[in-house]
Amino acid sequence: MNNFNTTFRGYDKEQVKSYLDKIIYEYERLLNEKKEADRKVEALKKELIRFESLESTLNRAIFNAENAADDIKRVARNEAESYINEAKRNASKIVNDALIKAERAQEEADRLRRNVTVLKRRLKSIIEGQLEVIEEMDHLEIKDEF
Repeated sequence: MNNFNTTFRGYDKEQVKSYLDKIIYEYERLLNEKKEADRKVEALKKELIRFESLESTLNRAIFNAENAADDIKRVARNEAESYINEAKRNASKIVNDALIKAERAQEEADRLRRNVTVLKRRLKSIIEGQLEVIEEMDHLEIKDEF
């Protein structure tokens, strides 16, 4: 509190007026500071709301990205299984085809062996027949009529 000088009818008017001017000035300054602080608080509240909205958007984006990644993994796994199953089917078909070809080749080789055996017997028979003819020719008497 301020001590005012006293005069004829109370306190010194100039001192009181000067003191009141100081109080008014200080009050206006504090009031302006409060208004500025209120403006800053409002701006910060708006920014907080914007950041909260951004956070919500980012959380949804992260959630969607995680779901998309899970979907991609699931699709990739399914495709891989499909390729593996198809490769197994193809491999099985190739093996079966190879076994069938090998069996046919074996049958063809067996048939050729039988044919060769039959051909040898026939040739042997023909040759033996020819040898018999030659031997008979040796026993025949050839007359010279020249």
